[in-house]
Amino acid sequence: MSLPQPDSSLPHLADVVPSILAAMDIHDLGGGLDVGSEVAGACVLLIDGLGADLLDTYAADAPVLAGLRGQTLQVGFPSTTAAGLAAIGTGRRSGQHGMVGYSFRLPTGDPDSPVFNALRWRPHPWGPDLRDTLIPEDVQPLPTTFERAAAAGVAVSVVSGSEFAGSGLTRAVLRGATYVGVHALGDLAAGVSRVLDDRGFCYGYHSELDLVGHLYGPGSAAWRMQLRQVDRLVESVVDALPAGALLAVVADHGMVTADPAQVVDIDSAPHLLAGVHSIGGEPRARHVYVTAGADASVADTWREALAGRAWVASRDEAIEAGWFGGPVSDRVRHRIGDLVVAATESAVLVRRQVEPSESALVGHHGSLTPAEQRVPLLLARG
Repeated sequence: MSLPQPDSSLPHLADVVPSILAAMDIHDLGGGLDVGSEVAGACVLLIDGLGADLLDTYAADAPVLAGLRGQTLQVGFPSTTAAGLAAIGTGRRSGQHGMVGYSFRLPTGDPDSPVFNALRWRPHPWGPDLRDTLIPEDVQPLPTTFERAAAAGVAVSVVSGSEFAGSGLTRAVLRGATYVGVHALGDLAAGVSRVLDDRGFCYGYHSELDLVGHLYGPGSAAWRMQLRQVDRLVESVVDALPAGALLAVVADHGMVTADPAQVVDIDSAPHLLAGVHSIGGEPRARHVYVTAGADASVADTWREALAGRAWVASRDEAIEAGWFGGPVSDRVRHRIGDLVVAATESAVLVRRQVEPSESALVGHHGSLTPAEQRVPLLLARG
């Protein structure tokens, strides 16, 4: 099975913040998207899990979002929240910022180092908080877009859930902004509007569409009801936009519903564990770390077992295919699995013993299919 490659015709999620800051006369961060000019105050509002295909399919449930529909972006590999938030926060692809999965190994010199969960900042699947030993600013040392904007004199805020304030991922990829903790849709909308009224720049985040999609499946009745609430959130912000302000609504990934007939339980397949040191990632995008000398045999076994259900690439093959953007830094290269496994269609590679919660979910993301990769860019101006 030939490996897919990124769609070169689509701009990347990492281009959004640099492009908007350029429209605010901060021109040293790159970018390249056309978001207009003479912007006086801007917000990037990320709706976790709002794939472009999903929005187009359920446009009737989100008339405000659908009415703002513009360009389509790609999010890169893996199509997961840690990588998407890092793309927003650094303006870089995963091969540069290093958040290469929901979970992955950090080369520490210890051959038995555990897989690390980038969202929880703990060993995966669970363990003690690692912020004191895996310093977030060291794990992701590149300057953030927020630090660079603040250094240029822009008032920068992150408006997101109170529970994420000071988290490892927040420190790693969102540092440099004033953190405004919120609790519900109402104060998220109010917090964003306050920043725009003050002509500042903010990043806002809403998580619950993704949560409902995981639990019930994208397109389920519960998911569609949540989409309607998101549409009302955006409508509230758009209605309050002051003159010259810009709102950009984006997402970190789309989502697919797992096909029960295409579920592979790695933990119940001893042949898939032979020669494997540890496994990271998530059910649609796996990093497989192998024991010394077992690379070829593990690759052959996984390719044979998952034929038609997943693309199985060596680290070098995945990098060469552009999955992690390019170039991939030396700091990041060995965070990537010896094998990188990306599920096709509606297959999932679960671990019911090690990851019981994740394995029970209905909706998943992480891979390279258009449903997961493509997200909308929605622009509104005051």
